[in-house]
Order: sequence, then C-alpha cells, then structure tokens
Amino acid sequence: MAEIINGVKVPFIPVIPDSGINRPKTVQKGSRFDDIFKTELEKIKFSSHAAKRLESRNINLNDSDINKLKDAINKAESKGAKDSLVMMDKTAFIVNVPNRTVITAMEISEKEDNIFTNIDSVVFAK
Repeated sequence: MAEIINGVKVPFIPVIPDSGINRPKTVQKGSRFDDIFKTELEKIKFSSHAAKRLESRNINLNDSDINKLKDAINKAESKGAKDSLVMMDKTAFIVNVPNRTVITAMEISEKEDNIFTNIDSVVFAK
C-alpha cells in the first residue's frame, strides 16, 4: 500500500521523529544481540584453503585445541601482530590475526625446509 505525502506517492511509511512509528530499538550493552555479536566476532574462522588442508592432512581439532588457538590469537592481537605462525603440539598454523582466520595448517614434520615466510610473529599455543 502506497502512502501519499505532500502530493508524492511513496511506497513506504517514512520515519517521523518522535512519532513512535518505525523507531528502531537501541541495543543495550549486555543485551542478547550484543552478546551474540561479540561471540561471533571472537570465533576463529578457517579459510577454504585451511579447511582443505586440515582434511587432506588428517588434522583434527577438538574444543581444547580451538581454545588454545583462540588464546594464541588473542596474545598475538594484543601485541599488534598481523600474520602469525601459531605452533601447537606438532601442528603449525598460519593465522591472519585481525580477521581471526586460519589460512593454512600443517604437521611440523611435513615441512621439509622448515621455512615460513610472510609472517610477523610466532606464538606457541599452550
């Protein structure tokens, strides 16, 4: 249903200040949305490349491993790191810290020359 306002046919009802119509509700700090949003931002993401490498190299991560990765990424982030090598047990992860994204993963014994390039930090996940 179109509305006619000042002789102009508009396909929506505009927001009129102080009318109470279509007023967006503000998100209170600590609200459910705010909590969900923060949780989503803190999650670790895996690039499609990393997911393929984890599968092809038969690297399985449990909840404890994910928490170790999160802690390592948080430490790297606190130091201003951008691209980190995260060493965890016998596995190496290259992580883009600002995006909280694992770029690739490999068993340490798999890397023949043991050279990692384009990183600015190394974090040992414990």
